[in-house]
Amino acid sequence: MSRAASRRLFLSVTSLAGVGLVWSGTASAAPPPRSKEKSRPAEVNATEDLMREHGVIRRTLLVYEACASQLGTGSPPRADVISSAANLIRRFAENYHERLEEEQVFPRLEKAGKQGDLIRVLREQHAAGRKLTEGILKSATPAALQEAGQRQSLAGSLQSFVRMYQPHAAREDTDLFPAFHALFDEAEFHELGERFEEREHQLLGSGGFEGAVAEVAQLEKSVGIHDLAAFTVR
Repeated sequence: MSRAASRRLFLSVTSLAGVGLVWSGTASAAPPPRSKEKSRPAEVNATEDLMREHGVIRRTLLVYEACASQLGTGSPPRADVISSAANLIRRFAENYHERLEEEQVFPRLEKAGKQGDLIRVLREQHAAGRKLTEGILKSATPAALQEAGQRQSLAGSLQSFVRMYQPHAAREDTDLFPAFHALFDEAEFHELGERFEEREHQLLGSGGFEGAVAEVAQLEKSVGIHDLAAFTVR
């Protein structure tokens, strides 16, 4: 084969190879990435549910503290603000949150031989808190707030409730709930969280936790503690 013929053959093969490479690269190119579908948010587990409920209760305790302080001044809070806060405690804390603890949390831990001494005290405090709530609701009337002695007594009841429930909730968050969580494997704990959510809607209605948050936010406005920045140390 002549040198010229060899060169023509080489160029022909090279050209065909180039076309093949271009075609191959085009065929194997990855399709454009699909836009990612928005994933569902992680579900709230059982102990997280209980602890965020403590957040609503603690915010209501701040309302109690503000009311108690204002009862000792010349500008006491309205009676309906105090009774609304106490009714939120009764409905959300006592009739729902505490009942859930007494029906689902305490018995399982007691059966496992865990946290027995703590649970005994917590049960006693639940009972004491319900008595305090009953007294607060009876005392939170416009007529009662006209009398200095009645205002002082009501302020004392509000302060007593706060003083008992601050450490109560803290012990549950740090001691009781972790011990409760440790009783379950992942699948069991997921199922329990779903049951807690069903119970929430049974006892609180469709609004559930979000409705309680909105309610306590309105109470905070009523007593002037809704601005978080006002608590910042300057």
